[in-house]
Amino acid sequence: MKLVSTLALAAAMTMATSTGAQAEAHTDTSTEVPVDGVPGPEQDPYIWLEEARSPQALEWVENENDRTLAALETDPRFETLKAEALAIYDSEDRIPYVSFRPDGLYNFWQDKENPKGLLRRTTLESYQTDEPEWETVLDVDALAAAEGKEWVYKGSTCLPPALTKCMIALSDGGEDATVMREFDTSTKSFVEGGFLLEEKSQGGVQWIDEDTLMVGRDFGEGTLTDSEYPFTTRVWKRGTDIADALEIFRGEPGDVWAGASLLRDASGTIHARTAMRGTSFHEAEYFVDMDGEWVKLDIPLKASPYGIVDDHLLYTTDVDWEADGQTFPADSLIAVDLEEWKADPNGAAKTLVWAPAERQTKRGGAITGNALFVQMLDNVVGKVRQFNFRDGEWVSEEVDLPDNATVGIAASSNETDQIMFTVTDFLNPTTLYYSDGSGAPQPLKTSPAYFDPSGMEVEQHEATSADGTKIPYFIVKPTGMTMDGDTPVLMSGYGGFQIPRLPAYLGSTGKLWLERGGAYVLANLRGGGEFGPNWHQTAIRENKQRTWDDFIAVGEDLVERGFTSPEHLGIQGGSQGGLLVGTAFTQRPDLFGAAIVQIPLFDMLRYHLIGRGASWIGEYGDPRIPEQRAWIEGYSPYQKIEEGVDYPTPFLWASTADDRTHPAHARKGAARLKEIGQPYYYFEDMTGGHSGGVDNEQRAKLQALQYVYLMQQLMGDGG
Repeated sequence: MKLVSTLALAAAMTMATSTGAQAEAHTDTSTEVPVDGVPGPEQDPYIWLEEARSPQALEWVENENDRTLAALETDPRFETLKAEALAIYDSEDRIPYVSFRPDGLYNFWQDKENPKGLLRRTTLESYQTDEPEWETVLDVDALAAAEGKEWVYKGSTCLPPALTKCMIALSDGGEDATVMREFDTSTKSFVEGGFLLEEKSQGGVQWIDEDTLMVGRDFGEGTLTDSEYPFTTRVWKRGTDIADALEIFRGEPGDVWAGASLLRDASGTIHARTAMRGTSFHEAEYFVDMDGEWVKLDIPLKASPYGIVDDHLLYTTDVDWEADGQTFPADSLIAVDLEEWKADPNGAAKTLVWAPAERQTKRGGAITGNALFVQMLDNVVGKVRQFNFRDGEWVSEEVDLPDNATVGIAASSNETDQIMFTVTDFLNPTTLYYSDGSGAPQPLKTSPAYFDPSGMEVEQHEATSADGTKIPYFIVKPTGMTMDGDTPVLMSGYGGFQIPRLPAYLGSTGKLWLERGGAYVLANLRGGGEFGPNWHQTAIRENKQRTWDDFIAVGEDLVERGFTSPEHLGIQGGSQGGLLVGTAFTQRPDLFGAAIVQIPLFDMLRYHLIGRGASWIGEYGDPRIPEQRAWIEGYSPYQKIEEGVDYPTPFLWASTADDRTHPAHARKGAARLKEIGQPYYYFEDMTGGHSGGVDNEQRAKLQALQYVYLMQQLMGDGG
């Protein structure tokens, strides 16, 4: 069983190989007055842009794209920037990351000849060479051409332990919703007459055995939550109609998501049938099947199962947990004996495995055949610890990996002690380390250098936010640069959903921006996960403004120290980060000279009605409730755009196929800016989904457009 974060585990409990909402948003166009405090068409003249593919909306998109491309693609720097980005994305000597399976090491690869990608495999021995020999398992380009679809590979769910029987998830155009087909990796073909979920939907599957699936999908009316996730689970037998599959678990329509799952160990053995109800994005109730009855686990709403290791079930908690006469601190790992838990899941004795020290937090992890490995952050520096249960107690040791870097677990084997790690920082290409469990990990592969880091340095500073909290940030800049405020700086951040933003090799940013004299800043904002659950929980819902204050404080600190000045300071962020950038340039238009708003949330008074927005009420609050609407109304960028304000010229971009945040947010922001005569750029790709690009050509174009924009705004037309 691979370990995942609490949020990812919640999605996994709904068996979501590729989760997604319907491509078209629910819009409240039937009324001319606000309902439950939500603005209707009378108050919002651009509500028609919420229909993702209506002829009127697509005509508007085409006109906006033509205008933006005419301004950016004609810049003499565009083609060079695009070529540089494409060379990086198509690089043949970049690391081919793999996953361990019994029949080989699997990799998904995209390049110039295979823009949609190849699922391929090799042996460990071949992979350890400079030029591995790859065997193609699935050619997505050939499949798309044969079927006339814009197929995007979205992963697979396979039956352990052999992992040869799989359900392949495919998206048409990149949206989160997928179709799923049975595939046999031993024959390298789809199974004729096999399991098939051909209706595009969110949700996914888990294998019970070779002839039985657990399925969480859209089964028709009354089976999706308000957030458009499944809340029922069925058991589907081979050769039967999915409509006749037996429902085994049902949540509530008001849940974010709900579903049943299987609790497996690393060998693939099933130990229990479990279920969860995501009562909010950050809270869930968990259940275990005890002889046909679903028994609720007596754990906090912000705690969840973490995995099975050494005959113990582990829990993780994001809040202090009082149990068995002791308090387990937030972010700790807690263990119970597996057999004791199976007999009495709420009575099994709990033992502390690990608790964080100050400014420490755990991230994801993995279980090999004999150990648990957990990624840690210690003051935003990466480490990995190995855990085992020996002689009646839990012991751990730090894995011998380079210091002062971002460290991750890249792959691990369920059957053996084989494991791979990544080590990276801003200026040094990623190195892949490998261990078979017999000694310290050794370097296996290193990414090529995509830019020249000579004359560049990294510093870490702190800004003071509005409430006095110290907010750390990194700056990558020319060594010994003159502190006169003339350096063009690109600042990025996220600050949401307990997701950390960490130093990583800058790749295309280094080539397209740093080599041309720019500097780069990464801000570690509250709302993220850099310092654990409390760093996140202190900046959600009624306190979400703290995230925006933190970002603004970092911008002010950059100016005060002389790193840059407002006319040379640009900001960039996507999704929640797009909301971050939107709040920043509407709250402090005087502080920034450019703002890239990527696939954003932007209209926060209607966000719960657009895309999958209802699932994020736990992060932002519910605008239908007057008290909570007041929190959101205080910062919602769409409503904050006002006439008579000199905003920086923003660049908003989105994807028509994004069924997560939905392109309506960026569209409406651009339309409002146009209405008041404010200069702006808007671009929308017809494919790409929430990830913003389905192939390398598309990704390179998006990069080039953004950096041309930044150069025009922050460096001037002459570069």
